[in-house]
Amino acid sequence: MSEFIPKNDLERQLLAAQNGEISPETFFQTLWEAEVFLPVYERHQIGGFQSDLRAKPLKLETENGEMLALFTHPGRARSFVQNFPGYEGGLVVAFSWILEKLGVGFGISLNPGEAVGLDLQPQAVAQLAAQRKK
Repeated sequence: MSEFIPKNDLERQLLAAQNGEISPETFFQTLWEAEVFLPVYERHQIGGFQSDLRAKPLKLETENGEMLALFTHPGRARSFVQNFPGYEGGLVVAFSWILEKLGVGFGISLNPGEAVGLDLQPQAVAQLAAQRKK
């Protein structure tokens, strides 16, 4: 396995959280304000990015329900989406936008398949969204 070299502030914060150098609360504040890469199904690729406003995001079926696949950088998704034809492109959006537009009721897998990542179960996603509304 190759060494994880952070490509942006979100990745630096995620690595620091996994190493116990920052609190989960500090990381979630960073995540809420960060941009993430959301792989979406494409019929017609244009430069690798989704042009349809009715994007179909990549959701993974797990024993705990649906998990939305998100990545801290578009390059982190390349090898993972090879197993999901049609999901080679996507959107770079604010994490907060995802919860505002897609709602809750699903989990989130941040950097699935990577050594540095995070899985949030559906109830944790709902809790995070509820805390931000206060």
